[in-house]
Amino acid sequence: MHIKGTARLDRRTKNLVKRLQPGDIAVINHHELDKVAAQSLAGVKVKAVINAAPSLSADYPNLGPLTLLDSGIPLIDDVGEDLFELLAEGDKIEIINDEIYHGGKLIAKGKLLDREYVCNVMEQSKKNVNATLYKFVQNTLDYAHNEIDLICKDLPIPKVNVDFNNRHTLIVVRGHNYKEDLAAIKSYIDEVKPVLIGVDGGADALLEFGHQPDIIIGDMDSISNSALKCGAELIVHGYPDGRAPGLERVQNLGLKAQVFAARGTSEDIAMLLAYEKGTDLIVAVGTHSNMLEFLEKGRKGMASTFLVRLKVGSILVDAKGVNKLYKNPLKARYLAQVVLAAMVPLAVVMVIAPPTRELLRLIYIQFRILLGI
Repeated sequence: MHIKGTARLDRRTKNLVKRLQPGDIAVINHHELDKVAAQSLAGVKVKAVINAAPSLSADYPNLGPLTLLDSGIPLIDDVGEDLFELLAEGDKIEIINDEIYHGGKLIAKGKLLDREYVCNVMEQSKKNVNATLYKFVQNTLDYAHNEIDLICKDLPIPKVNVDFNNRHTLIVVRGHNYKEDLAAIKSYIDEVKPVLIGVDGGADALLEFGHQPDIIIGDMDSISNSALKCGAELIVHGYPDGRAPGLERVQNLGLKAQVFAARGTSEDIAMLLAYEKGTDLIVAVGTHSNMLEFLEKGRKGMASTFLVRLKVGSILVDAKGVNKLYKNPLKARYLAQVVLAAMVPLAVVMVIAPPTRELLRLIYIQFRILLGI
């Protein structure tokens, strides 16, 4: 393998994706690369990915590396964090197999991952899932004791202009397969017209599909400036003590926002907001709801999500994977049957109608004359 290109560097993959251009070489420091991050890198059509950290997990089968390889993007793994000191944004670099060159000089070496190796490591990691699950559940229960006030105490719910009463609420998070699921429920959105809440980058997802978010809620660290300026009400997720680092970014754009100070994830408080405001139904797209997804996000437990879903579960519909319920292509014989069924009543009408009867009679007579019968 021999690749040349422009290096773009960032220790936070979600920040780097905003600057990447097709054909760039992405230099990341992403331990146990998750599927969503890999999809975002593949989405901008990078030429290759160099990871300073190990991309594969020994504890569970993370899908990021395989996602890149299946997209045709080479992944040079575990080259070491020194690479960030040896390269600058925009440097022209060269990759020869598992070696990285800058200015003709070898500066780093990693492991060029192939599909067979990645699949073998993922298979081995499955043997450790039970032990990982035990720790995950224990952490969840431990943290649940500390975060129980998230659902048992009165939270300072922000006042919003959007009316939730007698309406559904769609909450979109940029999680696993969010694009496919969002596309699958397009008719639901168009017909029911639910309140649309984008959680951080979920707002960009809504806009990408032509939907205007009513509310954007989150840390404001993985959302575009254009989405923040789209006209939606902005709610910054803050810490329980009131600190809200994302508020500064919003204010620097000349925008106003409220702060929702609470424990848990931004998608958790989005559900609580809709629930407390009296929505009839919450439909969730891309939200995190299982151990593997939380481990990929770097969380060792899911206490707040567990608690919130206990509270709102009676009106919560998770649309995760809805695109997989039925995705078989339309078969030709089905189409032929539909066309035939539509032609039968048309043919009956034509035969019964007097003008049509006379036309068919004339055609029949002409046909007999031609054949001499």
